[in-house]
Amino acid sequence: MAATTRPPVLPSGEQWTIRHGDRVAVIVEVGGGLRTYTDRAEDIVAGYPEEVAAPSGRGQILVPWPNRLRDGKYTFDGREHVLPITEPATGNASHGLTRWSPWALRERHEDRVVVSHTIHPRPGWDSTVEVVTAWSVDDTGLVCQVRATNVGAAPAPFGYGAHPYLALGDTPLERARLTVPAADVVLVDERKLPADVDDVDETPFDLREGVALADLDLDHALTALTRGEDGCWVVDLDLDDRQVRLWGDQRLDWVQVFTGKIRDAGPGLAPGVAIEPLSCPADAFNSGLGLVVLEPGDTWAAQWGIEVSWR
Repeated sequence: MAATTRPPVLPSGEQWTIRHGDRVAVIVEVGGGLRTYTDRAEDIVAGYPEEVAAPSGRGQILVPWPNRLRDGKYTFDGREHVLPITEPATGNASHGLTRWSPWALRERHEDRVVVSHTIHPRPGWDSTVEVVTAWSVDDTGLVCQVRATNVGAAPAPFGYGAHPYLALGDTPLERARLTVPAADVVLVDERKLPADVDDVDETPFDLREGVALADLDLDHALTALTRGEDGCWVVDLDLDDRQVRLWGDQRLDWVQVFTGKIRDAGPGLAPGVAIEPLSCPADAFNSGLGLVVLEPGDTWAAQWGIEVSWR
């Protein structure tokens, strides 16, 4: 009997496509993140091909902490914890524990998909937290809703981040303008760890009136965000043919801006600027800034999204 040839498993696992009119998003099994999002067949996020693993954090969900954790060490509930170093260049543990793990499909609809992952205890992490992410597309755009529940018997430290890159299309960097309504910035040291929190007045970090991407070189978290009547903040990316708005709700008090891929994105990858909605900045397990402590049975929830206005 002839052997059956099985198709190769994609690096990002199963691909779950959702759509509403001209808006189409692809969510992936590995990491439960956003691989692509298009509107009118144009890239709204700078994603990645299905044949590669997510490069530079593109579209990934960052739990139970975003960004960097100093030396992979922290003290919680009276005990010191030591996690594997996942960013050797800086000697830090970076971007949580679920980026490369499979997420389970819980619901699938034409315009909505729900995925989940339970973070079980392991060396350096004693807690059990279930994270559920609902991705949807509708008349307004793309929406990501997240819910984290402590399903274990001990308290859990928790932070959330997402890592979408907004695509630049054909707009030159000199004409692409980024507006972030933040009054404070987290200054970092040579290891990209927090050194201080300062106001942005008269600094290169003041993006409140809009700044051309060509003038920016950032990998910083910004906070003290101005919010609308609905409690949400909005980051604007103005391009020649569109305005892209990334928003976050009351549970997301920080925005990381990373411009390192606006010029040299890598082979086969479109350039983009990472606008990362966060519940806390880097090293929150040690500083306590924005840190959420989930008692057994507690749930934390937040949402963010992307909207597009065409010119």
